[in-house]
Amino acid sequence: MLAKSDYKLTPDSRGAAWDALLYLPVVVLLGAYSLVLWYQNNQMFAYLLMFLACFMGFIGGNRILSGRLMLLPSAPIALSVSKQHVTIGLRNNEQVSLAKEVRFFSDYAGKSFGLTGVDMSGKKRQYVFHRGQFESQAIYDDALASLRVYK
Repeated sequence: MLAKSDYKLTPDSRGAAWDALLYLPVVVLLGAYSLVLWYQNNQMFAYLLMFLACFMGFIGGNRILSGRLMLLPSAPIALSVSKQHVTIGLRNNEQVSLAKEVRFFSDYAGKSFGLTGVDMSGKKRQYVFHRGQFESQAIYDDALASLRVYK
């Protein structure tokens, strides 16, 4: 029913720009408002806003560097789907085979999907793939169709 399918992923610079436009103003505004509150003697709320600014900065940075631009060593650069398991090639030349409890989650807009599962060593792994990482819409749709078995 399901033949083995291999997909090569490419950096999504357009998606990275949109993510930067989303996260950067939020981080800057939270940090700036935190500084304003700090000098108005409202340190507790300033600490909270600075924590949120740092947290959003780390999340946005990881999403852009790992998910969109694929620059971090743990970023997925290849996807291979077969009947038995899903293999994900990482930037550091490591191959992760999700063999147990593989689940596929797609968003309603059809712009991304997630994969979770347990690899051969028993470690739970989670990955998010974006439409812009695939070479064309047809290849993205083919990947979605081959992964629906794991839904």
